Amino acid sequence: MKFSLKAVAFAALVCASSARPAEPLRLPGLIADALANNPEVRAAQKRYEAARQRPSQERSLPDPMLSVGYASNGNPLPGGQLGTNPTSNIGFVVSQEIPYPGKRRLRGDIAAKDADAEFQQFQAVELNVRSRVIQAFHRLHHSYAALEILAHAKELLLETIRVSEARYTAGKTGQQEIFKAEVQLSMLETRIIRMQQDRQTAEAELNSLLGRAPGSALGEPGEEEPVALPLTLDKLLADAADTAPDLIRERKLIERGDLSVNLARKEFHPDYTVSAGYFNQGAMSPMYQVRVDIPIRLHAEQKQRPALNEQVDRLAEARRNFEAGEQSLEFRVREAYIAADTAWRLRQLYMDTILPQAQLTVDASLTAYQTGAGDLIAVLNNLSTKVDVEEQLHEQALDYSLAVARLEELTGRELTKEGK
Repeated sequence: MKFSLKAVAFAALVCASSARPAEPLRLPGLIADALANNPEVRAAQKRYEAARQRPSQERSLPDPMLSVGYASNGNPLPGGQLGTNPTSNIGFVVSQEIPYPGKRRLRGDIAAKDADAEFQQFQAVELNVRSRVIQAFHRLHHSYAALEILAHAKELLLETIRVSEARYTAGKTGQQEIFKAEVQLSMLETRIIRMQQDRQTAEAELNSLLGRAPGSALGEPGEEEPVALPLTLDKLLADAADTAPDLIRERKLIERGDLSVNLARKEFHPDYTVSAGYFNQGAMSPMYQVRVDIPIRLHAEQKQRPALNEQVDRLAEARRNFEAGEQSLEFRVREAYIAADTAWRLRQLYMDTILPQAQLTVDASLTAYQTGAGDLIAVLNNLSTKVDVEEQLHEQALDYSLAVARLEELTGRELTKEGK
């Protein structure tokens, strides 16, 4: 009885397909869960919400001061010589500090820019977590696909070994062929073990990003067909200044620096305090008091001038940080775009040309070996080449998905949706 290696491979594929869970993992659901439950995202959200509370505080006036007291003569008790001595009285004073005009508005605007920058940081954290979820998902999907490829190759190798043993028993081949096939099988087992480790690592990373307990069951990822990039590199770079959270945040910090310089200039003008008081003097006429306290800027060159220079330097720093951020973003976007484009073209080449050629080579060598016209070494080499090609095909799809995820994180755009 002759064994059909193709039939065995088809049966293994059917068994693997029937064992898949009914509800595969879907990327949109994982992203939604991560954004809702990830501790990093929630912490960044609270930082932003806290920053939103600052502008109204900074725009408000300082709390007024109420002073209550007495002055007595002859004894320290309240009312001593009240009504007989003009310096004896019981009363109160209300005072209000009033900042120089424009300071409160500037302080509120500075706090608002801080909140805007914190919002961009919050969005950057969301994009980072989203990107990591996408990358972990695709690595997990790749591990399942690679294990399926290796499982099929293992079935073919086992069938080939059985055929070789039958031929050896019949005296049609040498024992070294069986040893060679067994070595190939052992090497395949090591690849399966490493890929199982990769799958466990991807599952652990996903559980961590989703805020789930370590070791939680995830299941097998569903198929996510790669989508070609919808935008050119030049278009992505041109739009990045308006979509990339990192650059928007740096721009908000520049605007904050401008406001801080203006506030530092206004600090040359002192704030003042207005006070009003009433004093009861018993039988004598009550006494009223109104006054304005104005600080004198005697030490402006030691205090206000250095404070202004400090804010000017910080503004210059913010502008340099923006320039550095632009350069870094352009490099990283170019790097990720080139990686995605290269992986896409290689995937097409493997899928359209190399894999069909490898499959034809394996089919031809298997047919020749089963009919006694070929040798086992050729079968093993061709089968190993086909396994490598299939893995490379999936690795290029993985590399493409990882690069696109990095691009989406850098630019703040959902390129996969735009490409559909």
